Amino acid sequence: MKHLLSTADLDAATATEILDIATEMASVSGREIKKLPTLRGRTVVNLFYEDSTRTRISFEAAAKRLSADVINFSAKGSSVEKGESLKDTAWTLQAMGADAVVIRHPASGAPHRLADWVTGSVLNAGDGTHEHPTQALLDAYTIRSRMGRIDGLHVVIVGDVLHSRVARSNVLLLNTLGAKVTLVGPPTLVPTDLNASVQVAYDLDAVLPQADVVMMLRVQKERMTDSYFPSAREYSRRYGLDGARLRRMPAHAIVMHPGPMNRGMEITPEVADSPRSTIVEQVTNGVSVRMACLYLLLGGAR
Repeated sequence: MKHLLSTADLDAATATEILDIATEMASVSGREIKKLPTLRGRTVVNLFYEDSTRTRISFEAAAKRLSADVINFSAKGSSVEKGESLKDTAWTLQAMGADAVVIRHPASGAPHRLADWVTGSVLNAGDGTHEHPTQALLDAYTIRSRMGRIDGLHVVIVGDVLHSRVARSNVLLLNTLGAKVTLVGPPTLVPTDLNASVQVAYDLDAVLPQADVVMMLRVQKERMTDSYFPSAREYSRRYGLDGARLRRMPAHAIVMHPGPMNRGMEITPEVADSPRSTIVEQVTNGVSVRMACLYLLLGGAR
């Protein structure tokens, strides 16, 4: 595997291998010294054109735990603000000897272009409304850790699917790993052509009793140019996950959210902080999964 650009590029065997390696990487966090020498001498660049907390810090922690040198690049305060193109930035990174570039970019497809311009590995940390493959992998890892399996589970993804790169990556990966996926939300926010094998519903209360996993999505107001629902209050009434709806779910079912959360809108504090929530676990698991991805891409002989 040279790059990680899309979950569509992962077959079941490769995805499972990443999850298995992540399980081994998770054991490192329990050690007194939380480091492995695997990527010593390698350079990982975090190239972020959009603000990020969890993903950037997670990738930085993952690279450092594998003993790689890490360079954090933010578009703010860089030559990008002076008009430098992605291609010129890529050539700069190439000249500096970057072994891997982790990129988050507002334009869908930017990581694919970058992969044509650098000789190192490229990891997609989110491109526009397209994909976010490592988030889907950490979500799958979390589901498997909590539920013991992924194959045969019913995963319900709720909310702003239209603007969600997390939803797109999860739909592709979860289908590959044998899960049944149902998308739920307002008709204006749920595209019906995302995947032929995915079911679409608009009544959350009707779907919850059959769900094993409920994944709530953030309403991405910053990407909306039109009015997709009447009001935040109306959205929360129809598609927000509160205590009453949590009790409609099977006793074994879990709740997920990729973050950041709009507490009180798509999810209430009662649910977000409940024992059935995996939100904090997802953040923890993100480091292990990203360690596994970097290991697979860079861990071979130089």
